[in-house]
Amino acid sequence: MSNKHLAKDAENEILKNAQKLEQKNIILTISLLILIITAVIYSLLAGSTKINMTDLMAIINGRRGMVYNIIWNIRLPAVLTALVAGVGLALAGAVMQTILKNPLASPFTLGISHAAAFGAAFAIVVLDSRQFLKTVPLFSNLSLPALTAFFFAQLAVAFILIISLHKEQGTETIVLAGIAISSLFTAGTTILQFLADDLELASVVYWTFGDPGRTNWTQFFCLAVVVLIVVIYFIIQSWNYSLLNAGDEVAVSLGLNPVRMRLIALTIVSLLTSIIISLVGIIGFIGLVTPHIIRKISPGSQRQLFLNTSLAGALLLIIANNLARTLLNPVVLPVGVLTSFLGAPLFIYLIIKGRRYW
Repeated sequence: MSNKHLAKDAENEILKNAQKLEQKNIILTISLLILIITAVIYSLLAGSTKINMTDLMAIINGRRGMVYNIIWNIRLPAVLTALVAGVGLALAGAVMQTILKNPLASPFTLGISHAAAFGAAFAIVVLDSRQFLKTVPLFSNLSLPALTAFFFAQLAVAFILIISLHKEQGTETIVLAGIAISSLFTAGTTILQFLADDLELASVVYWTFGDPGRTNWTQFFCLAVVVLIVVIYFIIQSWNYSLLNAGDEVAVSLGLNPVRMRLIALTIVSLLTSIIISLVGIIGFIGLVTPHIIRKISPGSQRQLFLNTSLAGALLLIIANNLARTLLNPVVLPVGVLTSFLGAPLFIYLIIKGRRYW
């Protein structure tokens, strides 16, 4: 057989494998959407007050009453917030791992979550939240802990961005800087807890647990708009990030600026993470775990990774929220604890495996 025939056969084999992988990713996307819809419906029905499908259909048809209030004012905002927050956190993790080329990169490991926790603790222990909200009506739909959590998270982001601008610093340095930021703000939060009275301490601990059910409709819609814009942006730019993932030399040869791309991506996902954490509290490891799960199930293009990781993050956080509400019913467990139980073993596994896994 001639070399020309061998090359043709190899090309056909590559195309066939690519088509199979594309079909597998499409099936995965459809499956995730079906599972998300199923999980959302289950979330509306499950809880301390049992609701059946007949009640749900009656509400859809316009019936009002106690069950309507439970679903519309309590369960639906919580499950939709979990969906949107899961999308945002998972996508942020996938983008960070791509641009930093580090399997341990995520919003949680870069210290953004811990900075937000310190900001919330600072507002609860040091500042007078009620007096602030009276004097600034613009923030009536937000809490002071949410505002200060966002502010301190942005300080952490600014520090990380400053480090990333130094050309001599590698991507590993950014992750190490994130670990240092985590330690710094964790120590600060511990000091504030030590100085707090019993009520303030309880408030700080409750905030750090993470809870999608603490948002109202206004906060949800604002969060949903931000997440939607970020998802669309990274889906559109996914080809450029595929080139970046292939190596800086490849990206530069095709007219891209790797430093500028990393800076923009890190700014966007850090801002997104700050907004999510300031509204729902700390929910760790979704951004770390989800991209690795998707790569393991069905590796594909960068666009497929971003899309399927976002959907899988939404599904994982909805499931975690359901387990938190129903596992020890009527006791509601912290969602962040359940996600940590999932993420911590994988985090240890990645540390042991190192770059061989990546």
